[in-house]
Amino acid sequence: MTEENEGRYAQAGVSIERGNRWIDAIRPLAATTNREGLLAGIGGFGGVFRPEWKRYKDPVLVSGTDGVGTKLKVAQWAGIYENLGIDLVAMCANDIAVMGAEPLFFLDYYAMGRLDPVVGKRVFQGIAEGCRQAGAALLGGETAEMPGVYRQDDFDLAGFVVGIADRERIVDGHAIEMGHKLYGIPSSGLHSNGFSLVRHILLEDGKVTPESCPDWSSGRTWGAVLLDPTRIYVGLILELIREVPVSGMVHVTGGGLTENVPRILPNGLSARVNPRSWPKPPIFRVLQEKGNVTTREMFRVFNMGIGLVVLVSSSHAHALERFLSAKGETFHFLGEVIPGGGEVVYDRSF
Repeated sequence: MTEENEGRYAQAGVSIERGNRWIDAIRPLAATTNREGLLAGIGGFGGVFRPEWKRYKDPVLVSGTDGVGTKLKVAQWAGIYENLGIDLVAMCANDIAVMGAEPLFFLDYYAMGRLDPVVGKRVFQGIAEGCRQAGAALLGGETAEMPGVYRQDDFDLAGFVVGIADRERIVDGHAIEMGHKLYGIPSSGLHSNGFSLVRHILLEDGKVTPESCPDWSSGRTWGAVLLDPTRIYVGLILELIREVPVSGMVHVTGGGLTENVPRILPNGLSARVNPRSWPKPPIFRVLQEKGNVTTREMFRVFNMGIGLVVLVSSSHAHALERFLSAKGETFHFLGEVIPGGGEVVYDRSF
């Protein structure tokens, strides 16, 4: 493109040269996620990846896509961008991991009104860190300046992951039966769901500032508490399914336990959960009290401190407990599978 055209395009709000410099800046970060199978990554028209097909009897690809949602606005409010990329990868990679798939590669979509290289690099460092935690190569992506679509400081993030599994080892809940046990692995906080309600309750009146510290946070600021990154469970899950025969797993995202657990229950079954069986992080109490939110709605919007649910038969429950204890994991027995119409039945009335 000629300098003249670059100048006119830049006047319209899009700089090709700025975009080229951005690609050069993020290429080394992407390289830190390289793994076996990567043939061509960022910079080409497409990324190229060759799985080790021979490791599998009947290999199938498993994919997922997601975004970060309104947590982006909270990051802007706090000026904390480093963890957003971890959230992005986690929301995608955890979803396919609970189906028994190993993440292979990840692609991102980063769109904004005007590319801010400083903010962008902080975001991208998080994406690279998330990929390293998930064991996925950052294979490529798209950065788009769209001044007519976004305001100058606004941006959006989305991601796409592809993983692999043996077809016969896909974990889809078909093996779940009455009496199977539910165990919960703690979340690292709010993760990346319910932030429209979080903003409405905490931030709209301007009384909560990013630098202020709630009295229950051991000196951590509101910005840090709200922007704790989503835990990536991939490594734990992949090791778990090699050691323990699990009948189902649930990544607890938007909809909480109430909406996500039924997604894997076979027809004719429900899950009975004791909501008093695990401690709730203080942020959930604050949101409920300050926002005057019913307990029923809290459990339908937020993860309430449980980010991963694992279901096993009674005969394998002790093996699961031994595995998690050996890994130093905190876990909670949540309840069991009962006859029903595909819902979560809580032990007390909400």
